[in-house]
Amino acid sequence: MRDRAQTVIIGAGIVGASAAYHLAELGQPDVLVVDQGPLFETGGSTSHAPGLVFQTNGSRTMCRIAQDTVALYRDQADADGWFGVGSIEIATTPERMRELQRRQGFARSFGIDGTAQLSPTEVAERVPLVDPSTILGGYWVPSDGIAKAVRIVSSLADKAKARGVDFEGGVTVVGFDIVDGRVHAVVTDRGRIDCERVLICAGIWGPSVGAMAGVPIPLIAVQHQLVWTDPIAELAGESREVVHPLVRHQDMAMYFRHRGDHYGVGSYKHEPIVTPQDLIRSPGGPLQPSLMPFTPDDFEVAEAEATRVMPSLAGSLQPSDPARSLNGMFSFTPDAGSIVGESTSARGVWVCEAVWVTHGGGMGRQVAEWMVEGEPSYDLAEADANRFYPFQMSPPYVVERGKQQYREVYDILHPLQQMNWPRRIRLAPWYERQRELGAEFFSGAGWERPQWYAANEALVPADAPWASRDAWAAQQWSPAVGAEHIATRERVGLFDITAFAKFDVHGPDALEFLERICANRIDRPVGSIVYTAMLTPRGGIRCDLTVIRKDQELFRVVTGGGSGQHDLAWLRSQIHDDEMVAITER
Repeated sequence: MRDRAQTVIIGAGIVGASAAYHLAELGQPDVLVVDQGPLFETGGSTSHAPGLVFQTNGSRTMCRIAQDTVALYRDQADADGWFGVGSIEIATTPERMRELQRRQGFARSFGIDGTAQLSPTEVAERVPLVDPSTILGGYWVPSDGIAKAVRIVSSLADKAKARGVDFEGGVTVVGFDIVDGRVHAVVTDRGRIDCERVLICAGIWGPSVGAMAGVPIPLIAVQHQLVWTDPIAELAGESREVVHPLVRHQDMAMYFRHRGDHYGVGSYKHEPIVTPQDLIRSPGGPLQPSLMPFTPDDFEVAEAEATRVMPSLAGSLQPSDPARSLNGMFSFTPDAGSIVGESTSARGVWVCEAVWVTHGGGMGRQVAEWMVEGEPSYDLAEADANRFYPFQMSPPYVVERGKQQYREVYDILHPLQQMNWPRRIRLAPWYERQRELGAEFFSGAGWERPQWYAANEALVPADAPWASRDAWAAQQWSPAVGAEHIATRERVGLFDITAFAKFDVHGPDALEFLERICANRIDRPVGSIVYTAMLTPRGGIRCDLTVIRKDQELFRVVTGGGSGQHDLAWLRSQIHDDEMVAITER
C-alpha cells in the first residue's frame, strides 16, 4: 500500500468510487481509496442497496444530481450495471394522485422528459403483476431505472485506476494526524498515509470515522427491509435480469423491483430500527456489516399490502428465510439532506456522507469539483456539511430527527410542514407574550418564530381576494398573513430578529476581506448598513446578508438564522492565510 497520496478517500462504495473517478477526470489522479472491506463488495450500504434510481425531486439541485447520476451509470455499459426500465409511482388515495401531479410538475420544470400520468390499466400494461383495481393511477418516468451498484463501482474504479488512482481493500482507518487544525495524514492498521486532504465516504460508519478527526457527522444508521420472493408463475421462463419498471407504492412506504422470475419487495412501513455506531460490525462473519437479522413481525403489514396490489406474489414471500430477507442499513440525517463539503473543524478533511445510490454518481462529481475548483457546479447549500448548529449535532437530536426522517421517507410533505419534535429548543425573551397573541410558530434553526398571530385575524377584510386558497396552498397559512403584510406596508410593523445569526468580522484586513467577497461596496462611513450578496470565486451568489460598519476594523454581519452556520462556515473558508481577519459569533 502507498504511504502517500494527495487525496485519501475513505470508503470504496458508490460515492467514494464516483469521487475518485471524477477527481481523475479533473486531472488529479494522485488518489488512494481505502476500505476496511474487500473490493468492491465492501459490506457497506452500496453492497446491498436495492438500486432504485428515481430522479424526480422537489429540490432542483437534487433532481439535477440524480439526472447526472443516471447519465454516469448509463455510461458504464461495460459493467452491465444499469437497467433503464423506468419507474412508476402508484397511488391508492386521491391525495397521492394530486401529489403525483405535483411531482410531474417538478419533473417538467427540471428537465426530465417523457413523464406521464397513467391510468390503472396503463400501469398494469407496463407491470402486469399489478392489479389495476387496487390503484387509482400512476406517474411514469421512462428514464429512471435500476442500478447494480457494485458492478458500477467496479467499472468506475477500473476507469479511475487507468488514470492512476489506487484502491486498497482490507484497510481500517484508526486515526488522523491533524496539526494546527489541518490534516497531514491518515493512520491505518497497515501504516500511515501522508496526504493533503481526506474525503470521508464511509457511509454508515461516517460518524465514527469523523470523530477520529474531530469532525462531527450527524447521521444514524436505520434498518430497512427487503424480501425476495420465490419464483413467480407469471414470470416462468423469464431469463432477463430486469425488465419491469421499478414500482413505488408510497402510500404504504413500499417499493417493488423485478429480477428474473423473482420480485423484491422493500418496506419502510415499520417503526425505525436504529443501529448505534458501536453495534455496526466490521467486515467478516456470516452477514455483511450493513445487514442485520430480519425482523419478520415488522414485515406483516407490507406483506399483506404487497399481495393485495400484486396478487401474484401471494404465497411467494418467505420473510422467515434468511437467504432472501434482510434488514439493511441506510444513513438518515436530521433534515434528510446529504452531508457534503470541507469541515471547519479540520481543514483538508472533506465529507460526502448520507448519499444514496440515486445521487451517488452525481454527488461524487460535485464534491470532486468542490475540492479541485473551489466550488461545485450546483448550489449545495442544502447539503452543506457545515449547515448544522451545535444542538443539531447532539446525539439525542440526531437520533430523534433521523428516526422521523425515516418515518416520513415516502410521505406527502407540504413545503411548509413543521416538525413536531423536538421543539421549543430556542425561545425569544418574549415568547410567552407571542403565545398570548395566538402566534403560530414555525421552527427555524431551533428557534420558535411567529408566522402570524390569531389576534390579527380580525384585520382580514371580508372581501379580500387573497383571503382564501385551495386546500394545498392553505396548509401552514392564515389570511392573517395578508392583513399583517398590509398593516406593515401602510403603517408600521415591529419585527423580531432574535433568531437571526450575528457575527463580527474584525481585524486589520477585515475591510479588504469583505470588499473582496461582497458584491456591494462595504467601504462606507462607520454606522452604515449595507445589504449585499456575497460572491463565489466564479461570481455566483453564495448568500445575501447585511453588513453594519461598527468601527474602522469591525463589521457586524447579520444573516438568516436558518443559513447562519452555513454562511459563517463559508465566510471563514474564504479568509486567505496571509489575511489578518477573525470572525466571532455573537
